[in-house]
Amino acid sequence: MPKLKTHKGAKSRLSISGRGKVMRTKIGKTHFRRNRRNTAKRLYDNKLVVAHVDQKRLKALLPYS
Repeated sequence: MPKLKTHKGAKSRLSISGRGKVMRTKIGKTHFRRNRRNTAKRLYDNKLVVAHVDQKRLKALLPYS
């Protein structure tokens, strides 16, 4: 049986938490940041949990995570 390949786009955008949840960064983090207040910028540092309906499909893209 051949090796399972990791999807490189998903690898750069997603991470798996210690409990197995798929985490993603918030959108809008990198563009036009200087126009925002520091408190608003800090809100973008946290990661979000991906919706549970998408978790199984996204975990298949990251087989060894």
